[in-house]
Amino acid sequence: MNALDTALQKSFPSVMVPRSEAVEPMTAYGERLLIAANGIWLEVLRPWIRVVRRVARYDAPTAIPYGDVAESTELLCGAIPAEHVSAFYQIARAALPNEAGAWIVWNRHTRQFRTVPLPSLSHGPGHLRYERPVLDEGESVVVDCHSHGSGAAFFSRTDNDDDRHDVKLALVLGHCERAPSVAFRLCVKGIFDEKQGGIPETWRVALDSEVTA
Repeated sequence: MNALDTALQKSFPSVMVPRSEAVEPMTAYGERLLIAANGIWLEVLRPWIRVVRRVARYDAPTAIPYGDVAESTELLCGAIPAEHVSAFYQIARAALPNEAGAWIVWNRHTRQFRTVPLPSLSHGPGHLRYERPVLDEGESVVVDCHSHGSGAAFFSRTDNDDDRHDVKLALVLGHCERAPSVAFRLCVKGIFDEKQGGIPETWRVALDSEVTA
């Protein structure tokens, strides 16, 4: 095999899932494919999350001599404190009628979260261009937040293009002049898992408190 393909396969390996025991979880940060009897799965490990999602099913009922894999999500950083969502809502309200952005980041060394406003290069009621801030050593982006000003919260085609290479949670707040509308999803290398139950209840309570304050 040529050197380029060798390097690519080392950086993104495939693992045949055993039938008689559980597959060993990843121990190094990165991603890999799990070839299982019930499809092909993507496993991703970051300092703050481990996630497994199916990316393909088989078209033919061929007997595959491997074990099964189940979807899973492990939030290694723990629950994201609602105070950081409240902080972003305050940023979004202050920017009205324009859009605004912020990151909620987590440090694997200190195990602390912080909110990082995104410096705007250009923004308006329907667009946002920002400068990517430099994070401290050990920090990862956990929640990528942006607002839609007085408009509704949703994920646009531009959002899909921007998010398809990332591993993160994405949060959009709309109607920021009042009780905000919300769009929320997990992004994993082009897989968009929208949260059917919406945001965590602690986040909703915090946002409601900001509105009534």
